[in-house]
Amino acid sequence: MANLHLSVSCGDYDRTRFLIDGKVPTPGLDLTVIPLPSVDRHARFSRNLEFDVCELQMGVYLGWKSRGVPVTAIPVFPHVKFCHGSVVVHPQSGIERPEDLRGKRVGIQAHFNPIAVWMRGVLKHEFGVEPGAIEWVTNSIEQVTPWDPPEWLHIERAPSGRRVPEMLDAGDLDAYMLPTLGSSFRAGKSPGRRLWPNYREVETDYYRRTGIYPIRHTVVVKDEILASHPWVAACLVRAFNDAKELGLDYMRDQRKSFLAWYGETLEEEEKLFGRDPFPYAIEPQRTALETMCAYADEQAVTTRKLSLDELFAP
Repeated sequence: MANLHLSVSCGDYDRTRFLIDGKVPTPGLDLTVIPLPSVDRHARFSRNLEFDVCELQMGVYLGWKSRGVPVTAIPVFPHVKFCHGSVVVHPQSGIERPEDLRGKRVGIQAHFNPIAVWMRGVLKHEFGVEPGAIEWVTNSIEQVTPWDPPEWLHIERAPSGRRVPEMLDAGDLDAYMLPTLGSSFRAGKSPGRRLWPNYREVETDYYRRTGIYPIRHTVVVKDEILASHPWVAACLVRAFNDAKELGLDYMRDQRKSFLAWYGETLEEEEKLFGRDPFPYAIEPQRTALETMCAYADEQAVTTRKLSLDELFAP
């Protein structure tokens, strides 16, 4: 029997590199892997589900799943990252602590962006700041449509031709929380500063208290493929996991990085997370997944609270 051909789009990471270059065997599957940056990949997949298998933002997936978009995830999480370090505030905003974000104008990529979902949840449950107490300004259109913001949500698009980091630099925003900090901030030319200057300590404490390493992306498969070939889900999980294992082994060689203290940092993180910081399985990720589903329900990201049985292929 001929192999089943599938198109796969994902980011080019250390944990996907060996899938992209074909070094990972995929019995029964003939994969055409198309590495794309997140912006391009999400835009193309959102328009017409262009790929059979696609790495997708978790917030967008939850929004889609509750609205009946015909895709289902497999427990593969190619992008996980803490979010506290992504919060930047203007020095004249009067924001010294998270509670000071009440009544402020805060920029985000989009309402369904996973950083926004995670940080709105953290602000509410750890600092008592409700999402409705902040005025949100988005960089881009929402990839979950149709969607009407609830009455309690104050949200608007950034003016045409302007981006959230530029608006903060000009003093037109009080803060932002974005997947990538603005170029002026990275170059040391922005007046902005991190809300948590010691964000690594804060994120480490958050992980130790909650066990959550925030999931930003998962991998989804078209439902028509899973219906016709249900065995594909397990094969894809195995392929992505094998690629991650090869990536973990590869990156343990300290000479692979130009960073001066790469080895020491790796040792520190292994003490915190163990060898595999983000397992591709449901049970080890249950707390993170259930927390994100609860946040998504509270924030009108989903139309109802989703269960994990709904999210993943059997």
